[in-house]
Amino acid sequence: MTNTIPKKLDAALFTGATRAVVGEVDRVSAAVQSASWLRAGALLLKAPAVFTIGTGRSGLALQMAAMRFMHLGLPTHVVGEVTAPAIGERDVLVAASGSGSTARVVRAAETARAQGADVIALTTAPGSALAKTATEVLVIPAADKQDFDGNSSVQYAGSLFEQSVLLITDSLFHALWQTSGSQARELWRLHANLE
Repeated sequence: MTNTIPKKLDAALFTGATRAVVGEVDRVSAAVQSASWLRAGALLLKAPAVFTIGTGRSGLALQMAAMRFMHLGLPTHVVGEVTAPAIGERDVLVAASGSGSTARVVRAAETARAQGADVIALTTAPGSALAKTATEVLVIPAADKQDFDGNSSVQYAGSLFEQSVLLITDSLFHALWQTSGSQARELWRLHANLE
């Protein structure tokens, strides 16, 4: 394996990269169908419990979303954590997979539906197995992980999808928070204090 890191990184290259990343995320965000996100928000607000699942960087982005859902006062769990309980009827599973075919995520979605829970799918693939299992499909029009030709994104692999998962779920949190009328101090009382 050869080292692909350049020997010298200049400021212009870094500035150009920053503009490319921010520009692509802006483009994706502008193309998101807000109506489906609003329906997803309504599902979250009425759920007895919220669960999140994703693998790799998508999973990390959803862990950040889980923290914000918790700050809203929603009972929230990350699938795979030892304290995550069983999912039940009317609960919501938020599942992210760019391809919509990640086996672990699809299996979890199928299990959730079998238990009477709703599934919110975040994916680039509206015809995928995950999307077909979901109650609400949130299509993120980002590049496929194996878009090696850079047709949809100049970034590596699924970076644009993963970034978009983080920023758009943060936007959903922000909208839900603003709608709630809660003050920042009220949310802060739920912030971790064993750090």
